Amino acid sequence: MGDVDKEHDKDVLILAVETSCDETAASVVKNGREVLSNVIYTQIALHTEYGGVVPEIASRKHIEKINQVIEEALAAAGVTLGDINAVAVTYGPGLVGALLVGVSAAKAISFAAGIPLVGVHHINGHISANYIEHRELEPPFVCLVASGGHSHLVLARDYGVYEIIGRTRDDAAGEAFDKVARAIGLGYPGGPKIDKLAREGNPEAVSFPRAKVAENEYDFSFSGLKSAVLNYLNSCRMKGESVCQADVAASFQKAVVDVLVEHSMRAVREFGCRKFAIAGGVASNSGLRSAFEKECERQGVGFYRPSPALCTDNAAMIGAAGYYEYQKGVRHGYDLNAVPNLRL
Repeated sequence: MGDVDKEHDKDVLILAVETSCDETAASVVKNGREVLSNVIYTQIALHTEYGGVVPEIASRKHIEKINQVIEEALAAAGVTLGDINAVAVTYGPGLVGALLVGVSAAKAISFAAGIPLVGVHHINGHISANYIEHRELEPPFVCLVASGGHSHLVLARDYGVYEIIGRTRDDAAGEAFDKVARAIGLGYPGGPKIDKLAREGNPEAVSFPRAKVAENEYDFSFSGLKSAVLNYLNSCRMKGESVCQADVAASFQKAVVDVLVEHSMRAVREFGCRKFAIAGGVASNSGLRSAFEKECERQGVGFYRPSPALCTDNAAMIGAAGYYEYQKGVRHGYDLNAVPNLRL
């Protein structure tokens, strides 16, 4: 399906909407790879005082901002709804109230403009972010999706056709980052703060465990690592020993990165793929990107990663995924609902 877009002579414009968590986002994407606009209203400042995303607050803020963000995306792209071929929207997984705002807005636009409605899986969106910046990238390839809610190792067999090779058994990688950041006093959002602090620390200072899952060598488990960090911090406090935040951050981050790289590279070898991609919020982590860059170069594997701005939640990635779903003939009715635990 690499030539799927050649079947159509005319450009296809997708208006995409993303509201799965705490970003209200809209984008116009041309032919699945060219971003004409990408507007994001982030609620990070709003949720920081609570130490994490409060679903009810997120939903209310989406309602306030959704129309404005969509209008801005159309204006920035220099198009009107009359130019749009289809509206794509994240319908899961995510926070149910937040998802409902985006789904409702997309259904209203579909009905009012008389254009097709295409529901998109959030993880499909993250993986598809790679198509935007790497126009030469086509399936099949192995992709690691690491974010606050997901840690999936996926074989992308075709556009939107995925086989999950491994997944987390407990905490997602991003969730572990947030919890450890809170424990060492960095606050929310934890991922970027640990990444920044880790650059000042010694990654070999503290020996934290690298968990193995016996039943599936590709599965992840970060709960034990998180507990090991908490136990280390408690032990230091009980002994009256000072804690070097930077060393803890660097040692924890290296433990996560080592496991993600090891499992991913094993999958690349076993499935015979010479292409490997990363996606999701944790994919913007500089330590992770650097480690994969070195390992892929060492093994002669093509390495693909979105820029940090396309790793976190955005609507351009939904537009990219939505384009390929639209070209395959996927259409949803007005009974499309939010599915918070939607499986890939």
